[in-house]
Amino acid sequence: MRGSRSPAKTALGLVLTGLMLFPVYWMINVSFTRDQDMRKSPPNWFPVNGTLEGYHEVLDRQLPYLATSLVVGLGTVALTLLVAAPAAYSLAKLRPRGGGALTFALLIAQMIPGIIMAMGFYAIFLSTGLLNTLPGLIVADSTLAVPFAVLVLTTFMSGIPEELLQAARVDGAGATRTFWSVVLPVSRNAVITVSLFAFLWAWSDFVFASTLDQGGDHQPITLGIYHYIGNNNQQWNAIMATAVIASIPATVLLVVAQRYVAAGVTAGAVKH
Repeated sequence: MRGSRSPAKTALGLVLTGLMLFPVYWMINVSFTRDQDMRKSPPNWFPVNGTLEGYHEVLDRQLPYLATSLVVGLGTVALTLLVAAPAAYSLAKLRPRGGGALTFALLIAQMIPGIIMAMGFYAIFLSTGLLNTLPGLIVADSTLAVPFAVLVLTTFMSGIPEELLQAARVDGAGATRTFWSVVLPVSRNAVITVSLFAFLWAWSDFVFASTLDQGGDHQPITLGIYHYIGNNNQQWNAIMATAVIASIPATVLLVVAQRYVAAGVTAGAVKH
């Protein structure tokens, strides 16, 4: 009976996967389709007379937006780890007073809608001169990633055996040296996990970008696509080519870091 159900479940899984991935396929198909072919009814399921005009448009106009998103994403990762890793180590191993309240506050922080935070940041950045700047956008995006990173890293670091830390203390290592030389290397999977999520959140952010960097000289790719749709609403191959190019970094990172992410998310729940 179990074997007879397996093909049906496999077929159902393939159908659902195909439905979820169809918009991605159609985006790629349209990015190679000529403008005159898009007006055909029914549309072409494959780019029979493919063109690279859309990708030429991307290279001519969208590269600055992509570079800005890369800088913001990497800056968000760096700031997130700089804040979250020591905080998680303190909560997991040093156990300061008020640690439970801080953990609860981090959970609450993740429930606050992004638009509300964006409005608060707008008022703060307007008075501090960070509005329409890359550092301001990095700080704003980090507020989404830091609570998640602290919770994941705390869970993972709590599972590190105390004997390992005691051995480091016997060798004369203080709290800082133990954190840098022992805890961080052991927490590699969790660090990669939170880094990936921080980068993806910053890369795909639109709320903070449209609120805090609408008039800046350096805008991320989400705003680039938004402006491009408004200015070129008939050139769908160029718009979809921009979306395809914008999806490549996130896709590559997910494929490369997949096994680290799986280990980082689940390892904290396993007792050592």
